[in-house]
Amino acid sequence: MAQVGILGAGTWGMALARMLYNSGHGVTVWSKLPEEIRSLRETRRQANLPDMVIPEGIVFTEQIEDCCRDRDLLLFAVPSVFVRATAREAAPFVPAGQIVADVAKGIEADTLMTLTEVIRDEIPGIRAVALSGPTHAEEVARDLPTTIVSASEDTEAAERTQDIFMNTCMRVYTNPDVRGVELCGALKNIMALAAGISEGLGYGDNTKAALITRGLAEMTRLGEKMNCRPATFAGLAGMGDLIVTATSRHSRNNRCGYLIGTGVPPEEAIRRVGMVVEGVNALPAAMTLSRRYGVEMPLAWAVNRVIREGADPAAEVRRLMERERKAE
Repeated sequence: MAQVGILGAGTWGMALARMLYNSGHGVTVWSKLPEEIRSLRETRRQANLPDMVIPEGIVFTEQIEDCCRDRDLLLFAVPSVFVRATAREAAPFVPAGQIVADVAKGIEADTLMTLTEVIRDEIPGIRAVALSGPTHAEEVARDLPTTIVSASEDTEAAERTQDIFMNTCMRVYTNPDVRGVELCGALKNIMALAAGISEGLGYGDNTKAALITRGLAEMTRLGEKMNCRPATFAGLAGMGDLIVTATSRHSRNNRCGYLIGTGVPPEEAIRRVGMVVEGVNALPAAMTLSRRYGVEMPLAWAVNRVIREGADPAAEVRRLMERERKAE
């Protein structure tokens, strides 16, 4: 049995908390919001997973140090924009050599660091792992078969995380290409926004298939320029996560894009989703990386113009369709 501390009590953090506890591990969960901890402790329900019962044995705490000390694994499950602040707050209580796994997906806009890089920047001496793949919390909460990637240059840390997470419902693969895995996790959310916008505009399966395929090509091109493995983008963290995020009703990014496609202003669409839309957060870093590495990313740039510059979605589709002819 492993002792696991989870920083973050949102849908993904709580779905994993339940899964890990039911696999026989000890689980302690922390949230920055005292009222959230009180509600979870008293109701044993997560608001966005109303059908999931939280086991009584899961411990909730308002003290971050209680979550960090004497843990076999420390899991970061906060939104990407809060990873650095959470790591800074946790740092005094995290011992050297601690295995720290991150399940958020994003790239820090001003530093262009991946999230495990952000955590290592704030907590030197840890053994960082990125957990990413086609994993909707709503389905993990129902024990539906799911696969995920445990990515780290530290093979032992990746395999230890794999051991802790493996069960009859969760199959875990390791991958040493941690940067590629994290890049996939951030960029696929942007492509899911594009797929949702397409559906909101009334386009069909042909369009969505094209967006997924060409979106994956953009992701892979950037990854190759950043010395990532092309195979990573064809795997679970790339193609797998892109498919599920671009097509599923559980996808916040897809839902947000759909609302925008129907004419809802981006800020209002984000508000209606009611949860963090990581694709929007990833746009500034994606644009900077596209320019820095000289990689053509027309879909990502079109989404950026719609969401951050107020461009008309239908006009952006015409712009994409009228681009110069080229080979695939």
